[in-house]
Amino acid sequence: MLFSYCAGRRGSECKGPKRSMASGFGWAGSLSLDRPLPVPSGRRQDKGEFVTSFTLQTFGFPEIHGDNGPIKLNLRRGLALLIYLAEAKGAVARDVLATLLWPESPRETAHARLRRMLHRIALALGQPIFETDRASVRWSPAIELKVDSHLFESACDRGAFEEACLCYRGDFLAGFALADCAAFDDWAFYRREALRGRLMHGLERLVQDKTAAGDHFAAAAHAGRLVELDPLSEVYGRHLIRSLLTAGDRGSAERHHAALTQRLRDELGVAPEAATEALMEPSTASPVHAAPTTLYVEGAGVHLAYQTYGSGELDILIMPGFVSHVERVWEHPACRAFLVSLMAVGRVILFDRRGIGLSDRVGSAPSVDVTAEDIGTVLRAAHTRRVVLFGASECGPACIKFAVDESRLVAGLILFGSLAKGCWAPDYPHALRANQYDAWRQQLVAEWGGPAGIETFAPSLSRDPQARAWWAGLLRAASSPGNIWAVLKALRDTDVRHLLPQVSVPTLVLHRRNDQAVRIAAGRDMASHITGAHFVELDGNDHWFFAGAQQPVLEAVKRFVDALPRERRPTR
Repeated sequence: MLFSYCAGRRGSECKGPKRSMASGFGWAGSLSLDRPLPVPSGRRQDKGEFVTSFTLQTFGFPEIHGDNGPIKLNLRRGLALLIYLAEAKGAVARDVLATLLWPESPRETAHARLRRMLHRIALALGQPIFETDRASVRWSPAIELKVDSHLFESACDRGAFEEACLCYRGDFLAGFALADCAAFDDWAFYRREALRGRLMHGLERLVQDKTAAGDHFAAAAHAGRLVELDPLSEVYGRHLIRSLLTAGDRGSAERHHAALTQRLRDELGVAPEAATEALMEPSTASPVHAAPTTLYVEGAGVHLAYQTYGSGELDILIMPGFVSHVERVWEHPACRAFLVSLMAVGRVILFDRRGIGLSDRVGSAPSVDVTAEDIGTVLRAAHTRRVVLFGASECGPACIKFAVDESRLVAGLILFGSLAKGCWAPDYPHALRANQYDAWRQQLVAEWGGPAGIETFAPSLSRDPQARAWWAGLLRAASSPGNIWAVLKALRDTDVRHLLPQVSVPTLVLHRRNDQAVRIAAGRDMASHITGAHFVELDGNDHWFFAGAQQPVLEAVKRFVDALPRERRPTR
């Protein structure tokens, strides 16, 4: 959600980047650093030259292996250097490396230490492995290098999620840190969270696939890993309990239900939801999903996750903001109540933009144009004839774009807490200046892993332990710090003001008077440039549409839909 106040506060438990997060695997490799190791022997290519291969293990405590086995490298900064260069997949400036590994040293001293380190690594490994010049360093192209994190990401990109999850044996560089190298530890944190997010995405896909195939024991195994990654998620807990019950292992299901109940009580002070309790009822012969089934459609080489539920003359597509997760949105009672209430309007459609939530984590940050294309892909898959677009916060611009390009399909446009431009300009004073926005973005990313920004996004829920745990879990499942950095940069540069006069469909603009994330002036300005738009000012200071008083929002939506010209309503 784009701040237009330079206010964002840190959560009480979020003091900065979390340097380590329990993986739940209870595994960590060990690396002896006491003596150098045998030189890799290499293998011969067709032309006769020898090619040496190395393998870098980055999941868990890092290790390096050569052709003859593990290499004992008594150089902690040297190991960090090897890993950083491998992850860069290309040349890195000497200045960057020197500053990263010796941040407290004068420039000339740091560069001298880097030169000595490169020499010591070559001696320890028995051969030169770097290609260097006066300005940069990289792994030599003559070296065959395999990195487990790269193999993991490649498998994820191919949709080979079982292969990917086998690669992930522990969190990235678990237990490895460099004294007095905060920048390296920050880099490792962001990389760790990105890989962890892809693991969660892969496991969720596997649970769905194995359940659909009737392999419930396998589904339970993958769901168990999800529970280890996020023990307070009732969605993941229900995945596990449901899979065990369907597989016929009621005893294990009862134990996991009891453990989940205990965690929720101890950590959040709440009881399990009714949907969780219903799974354990003896009369429940075939446990049903508490949320709609997640479906997938491929568009432009990317698989988009979406759900539909309810029925009616019209569809209403909900676009919630900068992050989403079509399954975890159902975890919070207020969010679920809002979505269910919309069934009075028509069939509801949810989807995750590319790179977010359960959709594929590939490609660039979802821009306005790309997201508008994804809207069309999902609507075609859902066989939509006429739709009301509900664009909240940053998703408003993409809905505006689609309404202009595909007006014949759009019955109406609802914009909630949204704005037409991501940052300040002389003729647009309703948002943060670019440098203020970047400061907010940096703070939000630094707090990732906790309930980042909830005090601003939903003041009415900010003291609720259950809401805070849900939001933190949704953020971790929906994206990673590094990925969301690019998403938020794209949002900062968004500007659809030129499209506003081209909107020809009935439009409703809703905005809470004291919205802490987007100024109400941004909503008024947007409505004033859309011909015939109706602007409704609501009481409250929550930015999320489901937080605070829901009824005024739902009533405004229903009045708007009821007033749409009947000729815009299709017959299914």
